[in-house]
Amino acid sequence: MAATTMNWLDSAQTPTSQPPTPEYQNLKFELHRKLLRCGNLESLVALPDDRQRAEIRAALVRLLEQEPVPLNFLEQRRIVDEVLHEVFGLGPLEPLLQDPTISDILVTTPKMVYVERHGRLYDTPVEFRDNQHLLRIIEKIVSTIGRRIDESCPMVDARLADGSRVNAVIPPVAVDGPILSIRRFGRDTLTDDALIRNLTWTEGMRDFLRAAVAARLNIVVSGGTGAGKTTLLNVLSSFIPDGERIVTIEDAAELQLRQRHIARMETRPANVEGAGVIRIRDLVINALRMRPDRIVVGEVRGEEALDMMQAMNTGHDGSLTTIHANSPRDGLSRLEVMMGMANSSMSIQSIRQQISSAVDLLIHISRMSDGSRRVTHITECVGMESGSITSQDIFTFEKEGVTPSGRVIGRFGGAGIRPVCDEALRTAGFQLPASIFQTTLEIR
Repeated sequence: MAATTMNWLDSAQTPTSQPPTPEYQNLKFELHRKLLRCGNLESLVALPDDRQRAEIRAALVRLLEQEPVPLNFLEQRRIVDEVLHEVFGLGPLEPLLQDPTISDILVTTPKMVYVERHGRLYDTPVEFRDNQHLLRIIEKIVSTIGRRIDESCPMVDARLADGSRVNAVIPPVAVDGPILSIRRFGRDTLTDDALIRNLTWTEGMRDFLRAAVAARLNIVVSGGTGAGKTTLLNVLSSFIPDGERIVTIEDAAELQLRQRHIARMETRPANVEGAGVIRIRDLVINALRMRPDRIVVGEVRGEEALDMMQAMNTGHDGSLTTIHANSPRDGLSRLEVMMGMANSSMSIQSIRQQISSAVDLLIHISRMSDGSRRVTHITECVGMESGSITSQDIFTFEKEGVTPSGRVIGRFGGAGIRPVCDEALRTAGFQLPASIFQTTLEIR
């Protein structure tokens, strides 16, 4: 993604036409404080959510009428809505969370909030009152899933109710005050057909990977931050037959699998005493005792790589995971490093043999400079040669340039030869025509 920053008004209507003044912020927080001092709030707990909102809105209107500050109808409505966001939601972030076109919300300081829309960053007029206001919103997010953030644990990963991924960092690690990053997911999960319409992959790629997942090939999805690895993993998992038991393992649960028989697990940080931490590696080992047909790990980033490769090599075929890497070859190198971290006594030769035996396919997805996502490589591991893992590309996307409007152009193409795994696909009942490995598609 290009590091350009554009004005919010260049792309969409802002939820507030201009940043709130200090007087406006003071009035809003004074209303909030007076509302909290009302003695009848506890009686509203038993009411339905819409009834609670109606009662609190009416109370706010009454409190606002007692203020000496003159406000017109639109200003009154705006300030009441924002106080309701403070009570029921995430304060100033609520208008951004309600915008389906926003994919990332990045709070750098209380007065500096950016969003990403269609792969580009935009400044917004959204502001928090101060560091304490932002910290209170962060604590509200992490407390809902039983996690904590304080000076002894200044970094946390969490999630919102809609599955959006949240990362927060506070002082003393964050120098200029709390930092909040929210990676949002679409309300409607993307399908394989949607990826074809978006030109993320071609029909031939889709048909090949559908057969590969059903035939229980082990697949690793690689890519950079924000490239779409989790989205692609969701789509690949939709190809798993309904009759199989799937165990998912994540740092923060965000996979949106459509199957019915899913056992979901997520890691846990240490408690106040520094004990009780549960890592992905612990969950991978535990998953082997849960009679899984498939193991899906949201991301492999450490010692759990060794346990994942061993699981793939010991009867848990059809497993899926993702890894941060710049190319399929880099992905294999990262697996080597992480497995070496788990067991320093293993020779590089043994590690490579484990990987070449376990991993059948690597899928690399990239975010282009125009914000679009492309599956740039579908690569097959074909074994060992001269002590190195050998691989061959089955499908590729070659970037050829950029149009004057900034759109990336290029060409999807097949290698023109049947992959080694084609025999396994045929054995599983999938007869793929030779033409899908030869078809090209121009993106202009």
